[in-house]
Amino acid sequence: MKNEPHPNHLSRRQFVRGATAVTAAFSVVPGHVLGLNGATPPSEKLNIAGIGVGGQGGSDINNVSSENIVALCDVDWQHAAGIFGHYPNARKWKDYRKMLDEQKEIDAVVVATPDHLHAFASMWAIKLGKHAYCEKPLTHSVYEARVLAEAAREHKVATQMGNQGQASEETRRLCEFVWDGAIGPVREAHIWTDRPCNGLFGEYWPQGVDRPKDTPPVPDTLDWDLWLGPAPYRPYHPAYLPFKWRGWWDFGTGALGDIGCHAFDPVFRALKLGQPTSVEASSTRVNEETFPLASMVTYHFPARGERPPVKLTWYDGNLRPPRPAELAEGEAMGPNGRLLVGDRGMILNNLIIPESRRKEYQEPPKTIPRSIGHYKEWIEACKGGKPGGSNFDFAGPLAEVVLLGNIALRVHLREQLTRRRLLWDGPNMKITNLAEANEYVRNEYRQGWSL
Repeated sequence: MKNEPHPNHLSRRQFVRGATAVTAAFSVVPGHVLGLNGATPPSEKLNIAGIGVGGQGGSDINNVSSENIVALCDVDWQHAAGIFGHYPNARKWKDYRKMLDEQKEIDAVVVATPDHLHAFASMWAIKLGKHAYCEKPLTHSVYEARVLAEAAREHKVATQMGNQGQASEETRRLCEFVWDGAIGPVREAHIWTDRPCNGLFGEYWPQGVDRPKDTPPVPDTLDWDLWLGPAPYRPYHPAYLPFKWRGWWDFGTGALGDIGCHAFDPVFRALKLGQPTSVEASSTRVNEETFPLASMVTYHFPARGERPPVKLTWYDGNLRPPRPAELAEGEAMGPNGRLLVGDRGMILNNLIIPESRRKEYQEPPKTIPRSIGHYKEWIEACKGGKPGGSNFDFAGPLAEVVLLGNIALRVHLREQLTRRRLLWDGPNMKITNLAEANEYVRNEYRQGWSL
């Protein structure tokens, strides 16, 4: 596993930080004197590695390319060929464990594997003292989200989850409206998405299907065993990848996991939500292999100080809440959106309704600091700046709540859950009124894999 450093050994990162601090104490040398024309000196750039770079990971890497991209890891080199070609000087790997153990100059990682590997790749890096950016939904299970956030805190690394909208102007304005009392106390929230199937352009990915029966050969460029990682073994099939893994219980987290960490984020910030007290769900047919075609998940959150309790309902598969009577004729709710219901009106996305309330309301000033950019937040945090807006201390609890909703969709609990809602003890990470449901709080892993 990890080679422990000698107690007198200074890492490159420690040396850079220490040297920068000492230099700053005595003098400030303008960049133009060094011939940099305002650019970041090479010595101050991070050495970043990408893990899972064939899809979204490639986009993430491009967004941090102001730094040194020194390593790229993917289990399918054909799928990753485009991003490999874009960074020809980066070392190429298939196994992130070997990469992190052997390529010592890596300072930080960007993790964009399928969901079932998020926690494993991020945890390996964090335990080695590497900063970590991990795509949403952060992890595959509630337990993983809890322990990953704890590990990041313990190892004092800079983190960020890939819910890029947290850095947006829209999120900040929603918070400023709600905190200013634009619609009074908020008691209900509705969030919806068209995924996994939007009904107009076909599927984003399949759900409500059974495991394939045929066993085609594994492509030469793919390491199937590494792709499976901690998940239960099953034969390779193109029904699982690329991207189609999202709908399978063993690999993905369904529409709720895919979109929830994006869509819940502004609502959590605006309403200052924490752990719910209960969760319940209804859906189309559920099986043991994939998520249902459409579902509704309802959370109940307790009062927070003077803020009243909140009922939050999630809809996917093109379901959505009833159209508000206050919404003007011709105004669309959209295939993806959110609705906050307060005592004095509603906010549809960031539109105050009814129109009469919107016209009488005087918008508040911009009091929340604006973001320098989602990826830049993380880069600056890695260099000793303030934490990113979706660092794991925030993103971990958010992911826990999102993933808790998937427990209420489990086929094995379906009959029991027609009789009760799941009561949730957040601090102790335990469902208190249905013991068998707790087996889904934490996954079982394939032999040889552990966090």
